[in-house]
Amino acid sequence: MRITTTVNGESRQVDDVWPGESLLYVLRERMGLPGSKNACEQGECGSCTVYLDNVPVCACLVAAGQAQDRDITTVEGLADGEDLHPVQQCFVEAGAVQCGFCTPGLIVAAHDLLAREPQPSDPEIREALAGNLCRCTGYEKILDAVRLAADRMATT
Repeated sequence: MRITTTVNGESRQVDDVWPGESLLYVLRERMGLPGSKNACEQGECGSCTVYLDNVPVCACLVAAGQAQDRDITTVEGLADGEDLHPVQQCFVEAGAVQCGFCTPGLIVAAHDLLAREPQPSDPEIREALAGNLCRCTGYEKILDAVRLAADRMATT
């Protein structure tokens, strides 16, 4: 089947998509957007989180056909060209990117949180990131990154 969708503001078309193919596979392997990571393939880790019509979803759980005529934003799409989004930049500055496998999903989840709640409390941050697993850190640097992004975005 053919899928036509908008990805990171650009109209994209993919041919020969088979019915069981995941949105994650299409994004990574067919569209060349490797930012979202393939980890658990069960929606448990959050590494593949993307926006689908401005709602965060685990791309591994979305059938590619469900993306027909919809808007998708990946972690790559948060940046403005070569300029990182403040959330992305703060993850780098705070040292919240260890191996980097969980980072894309955490960035999308943090971006979503800060769009809804510009100055979240620590419990709100923890709740918003609860669906994202990181095996490298104790999460403190990740929390630091979200706090830094909230502060930085409040002043711009």
